Amino acid sequence: MTDTGHAFLEQSRNFLQRDFLPKITACVGRLTDDDIWWRPNEVSNSIGNLLLHLSGNVRQWIVSGVGGAPDLRDRPREFAERDTIPRAELIERLTAALQEADQVLAKLTPDALLDRRRIQGQDVTVLEAIYHVVEHFSMHTGQITFITKLRTGQDLGFYRHLSAPASR
Repeated sequence: MTDTGHAFLEQSRNFLQRDFLPKITACVGRLTDDDIWWRPNEVSNSIGNLLLHLSGNVRQWIVSGVGGAPDLRDRPREFAERDTIPRAELIERLTAALQEADQVLAKLTPDALLDRRRIQGQDVTVLEAIYHVVEHFSMHTGQITFITKLRTGQDLGFYRHLSAPASR
C-alpha cells in the first residue's frame, strides 16, 4: 500500500496543480470578464460560478475535511453569484485553494488514506475525499474548456502534441 498510496497522492497533486489549473488558467486568459460570466440560460453555470464552486469544493473536501481547517463554505452562494468578479481574482482564489490543498496532501502518509472523515454529511475515507475532488475538478475543467471553445471558436491546443508526427 505504501508505494501505491504515495503514487496516488503524488498523482492527485499533479492532476490538480499541473494539469487542471494550467488548463483553466489558459481558458480564463482567452476570455473577457463578460465571457467568464456568460451563461446560456439560468439553469447553467458560468465559468465564474464554476471557479467559485471549485474553490469551495477543494477547501471543503481537502483543506477542511481532510486537513481539519474550519469549514466556512457557502455552497449556494457559489452558484448564486451574478456580480462580475474579475478573472484575476477568480484565478487567485482558485490557486490559493489549490495551494492550501496541496499543503494538506503533501503532509499525508499512505496510511492515512483509509482514515474516515465526515464531509458534506457523508462518511468517507480520505482516499475517497481526494478521489472525489480530483474527479470533480476534472469534470468542471472539461466544462470550462467547452465554454471557452464555444465563446472563442478556437482550438486551445491542449492535446496538439498528440497529433504531431512521431519521430523515428
